[in-house]
Amino acid sequence: QVQLVESGGGLVQPGGSLRLSCAASGSIFRINSMGWFRQALGKQRELVARITSGGRTNYADSGKGRFTISRDNAENTVYLQMNSLKPEDTAVYYCNTYITTYGSGSGEYWGQGTQVTVSS
Repeated sequence: QVQLVESGGGLVQPGGSLRLSCAASGSIFRINSMGWFRQALGKQRELVARITSGGRTNYADSGKGRFTISRDNAENTVYLQMNSLKPEDTAVYYCNTYITTYGSGSGEYWGQGTQVTVSS
C-alpha cells in the first residue's frame, strides 16, 4: 500500500506565495515521476508541473516562471513552490506519482488534494 499526504495549501493574497508538499510512504521500491495537478471549480483537472526521477521538469504554460517543482528522493517528497500567485490559480491541487512497490508492481497514485485560494 502507498499513501500520499499533502500539505501547504491555504488562503493567500494575489502576489503571494505558497509551498505545497506531498510525502509518499508505504511499500515503495521506487518512485518514478512525481507531479502536481489542479482542478478549479467547474473545470477539468490539469497538469501543473512534473518532475522525473532524474530531475527533469516540465511545466504547464500557466505556471512557467512562477512555479518551481522539486523533489527529495531520500524523503519520497515532492514540492511545489508557487510565487506571484493569481486568483486564477485558485483550485484544489493534487499530488500525482508513479510508484513501483514491493510485490504489487507499478501504479499511479493520487493525493487527497489541498485547497489553494488566491483572493484579496
